[in-house]
Amino acid sequence: MADVITPAILKEFKDRMHLDDGEDENLLRILRASNEDLVKICGEHDIVNERFKELVFERSRYAYNDALEYFYTNFLTQINNLNLDKVLEAIVIEGDSNAG
Repeated sequence: MADVITPAILKEFKDRMHLDDGEDENLLRILRASNEDLVKICGEHDIVNERFKELVFERSRYAYNDALEYFYTNFLTQINNLNLDKVLEAIVIEGDSNAG
């Protein structure tokens, strides 16, 4: 599986967090862990999906600031909405395949 945390994603996160170079390996580790965790919770989403990327960045921000225990409560609505999107997407795909 290709690494979805590209240099462009890393740069976007660093710009958003106002971070300088020097922490790239730690930030990559945090971003990858956030992406992996949210894929497990919300299902497969492409990092270019702005809503999913926002959650990856927010989880990474919480992890970076040693406050990860607050992320899931604070972003429960957004996590549930992404889960709901996956369910609705599956229903539409299943409906399309049954229509033919």
